[in-house]
Amino acid sequence: MACGVGRYSLEMAKLLDQGGLINAVDLWDDGIESLRNIIREQGIANIQPLLADITKGIPLNDGSIDFCLMATILHDLSPEGQDATLKEIKRVLKDDGVLAVIEFKKIDKGPGPPVSIRMSEQETEKTLRKHGFLKTYLGEVGEFNYLLTLKKRSA
Repeated sequence: MACGVGRYSLEMAKLLDQGGLINAVDLWDDGIESLRNIIREQGIANIQPLLADITKGIPLNDGSIDFCLMATILHDLSPEGQDATLKEIKRVLKDDGVLAVIEFKKIDKGPGPPVSIRMSEQETEKTLRKHGFLKTYLGEVGEFNYLLTLKKRSA
């Protein structure tokens, strides 16, 4: 979700077999167009770029994806935007689906947004738990970021 120009999508596409498909979703038209150009130039067949506002709806069927990555975007969404986006992610994830969230550590150094809008690991987990996700892993991704993985809680 919020793939930008698709850097994570391009790397993940290398890890998938040809049976897997990455749905790269973003509201930024120029980023999606850039990703489409790279896909065309490199002959990549397992990425589907989708232009959409994730806070308003994700153009995928219910229970249609196994894994969702949100990298350094959750802190940028308003509380209402977080709620709407996480509701949509829960809708499109399969019952045993995994949500991975990469965020900036709540420290006043390194790249990223001001510390005042960063989300601590605990804040992020609390927000996600409220939407029916259960933590399965918490670890560091370098000096300035953390990774939280969660399972969709079955209804």
